[in-house]
Amino acid sequence: TLTVGTKVAPPFVMKQDDGSFEGISIELWQQLAERLGLKFEFKETSLDNLITGLEDGSLDASIAALTVTAPREELIDFGHPFYTTGLAIAVPQEGSSIWNAVKRFFSWEFFTALAALGGVLLLVGFAVWLFERKGNAEEFGGSTSQGLGSGFWWAAVTMTTVGYGDKSPRTLGGRLVGLVWMFAAIIIISGFTAAIATSLTVSQLESSVKGVDDLPNVRVSANFLESRGIRHQSKPDLESALQDLARDKVDAVIYDAPLLKYLANQEYPKRTRVLPNTIERQDYAIALPAGSALREPLNRELLAIINGDEWQDVVKRYLGEDM
Repeated sequence: TLTVGTKVAPPFVMKQDDGSFEGISIELWQQLAERLGLKFEFKETSLDNLITGLEDGSLDASIAALTVTAPREELIDFGHPFYTTGLAIAVPQEGSSIWNAVKRFFSWEFFTALAALGGVLLLVGFAVWLFERKGNAEEFGGSTSQGLGSGFWWAAVTMTTVGYGDKSPRTLGGRLVGLVWMFAAIIIISGFTAAIATSLTVSQLESSVKGVDDLPNVRVSANFLESRGIRHQSKPDLESALQDLARDKVDAVIYDAPLLKYLANQEYPKRTRVLPNTIERQDYAIALPAGSALREPLNRELLAIINGDEWQDVVKRYLGEDM
């Protein structure tokens, strides 16, 4: 009786309440065992032990969502890949456009632009007050704060072309400031309007992560990014990583595409979404001890199974049409 190591990795391996296993990998092994006349028992173990168990002889085969890698191939043998995928990126699911638009009005970027505009208005108001405080005391006189307030009001009214006419410069210096400000205000108000429109546009309402090139600028949960020097947080498992994503503790999660899509759709369908493109090819295969005599007959039956319509039905049943 063969001891077959496995590890829960939905939808490839899932453990039922009665302790039995089901999933894509499980059904594949069951078909292979039937074709080859093999007796077996599954043994749940850790990811590391799926490899080391084959080395020390405690396991005769390992099957889960086990990726073929060069370091692993140096220690053990792999059968023919039965599923090829890649790494996918999960990001937070955006809420309603109205709510996001409201949030943009209270964003740091919005208040920064508003403060900058207020500073310009105050500067122009100060300049016109310097010229008008004596020659036009009726409209710009009073205390310093009153005069600056009048200058600020005039600058704002002039910029927005409201034109109340309650205050207007009468001195030569004040009118020169007003003339320059009229033309400068056209440019400034256009730029400010563009900044507001940009903060509310649909492209800004989407996630800040659209692909792998955006990852260096955000908080990422993924292990493979160490080799790329991208700042990230490592998590013990996929579920905890998606929990952090749903709670806005990270900006993106990277994991094997089918596992990531399955768990995101099952557990967090309204709070997370998986981007369509994949990166870094991943091949899933059955692992065997180095030099295993089972490899050749297993590969022959494996290729016959995965090229059949029945196998495609199995994959679609677990992953859906778009997976």
